[in-house]
Amino acid sequence: MRILFKSLIALPLIASATPAFAQEIIVTAQRRPAGNYDGGYSGGIVAASRPIINLKRTADYVVQSVRITGDTRDAAKRMEELNATLRNAIGAAAKAGVELATGDYVLEPLTLNSMRNLNFAGDGRPDTSQTTFLVKVKLVPGMDIPAAKLQIAKFIGSVSKVGRTSFMTWGEPTLSVVNPDQYRGQIIDLIAADAREAAAKFGPGYGVDVTGLDRPVEWARGGPVEVFLYLPSAYVIRKD
Repeated sequence: MRILFKSLIALPLIASATPAFAQEIIVTAQRRPAGNYDGGYSGGIVAASRPIINLKRTADYVVQSVRITGDTRDAAKRMEELNATLRNAIGAAAKAGVELATGDYVLEPLTLNSMRNLNFAGDGRPDTSQTTFLVKVKLVPGMDIPAAKLQIAKFIGSVSKVGRTSFMTWGEPTLSVVNPDQYRGQIIDLIAADAREAAAKFGPGYGVDVTGLDRPVEWARGGPVEVFLYLPSAYVIRKD
């Protein structure tokens, strides 16, 4: 029996030419229409359907959106207080066992240097400004979402709030995966094993043509702290 992996020769070129694969990616619930493939992780939108052959694993982080809000009437004083509270949050993160980040899709660390890039906007009330960012908790064996949320709440409580600022969570947590493409080999092994078993059921002299292995690894939420990682592949059983 012979398995033919079409386009597999392109894998090293694609992996080396796309540095985004080494980045941390938010697991999103968005989906793109079937057949709309642009060669990358455009806008964080992944495929409309998930193949049945996938790798299920624990995500790397629980990610929670948070916001710091200030309502001091004087605008300059308000920004001074907001930035001071933000600096306190950055300084307290490591001791609390959390990490801070920014990004809607690809995550970047939030540091004292990068905090200047945060956007501050009103929240619909007079003389009020706010900014949002992310708090990450690394998933360790046995940790669940409630435990991660408790750790984040303790971190927020530990941060010294300056002036009339407040610090709170916003929405429900999601998950992130670091470098999804590092699991490509494991996923291809699963595809090959499934294709080999399926072809064997037809008897001697049958092989398999596999396509889609040159595309980026995609993902979907697989459980409270789990994700499905997969390639948008397909195979056809044929007579050799």
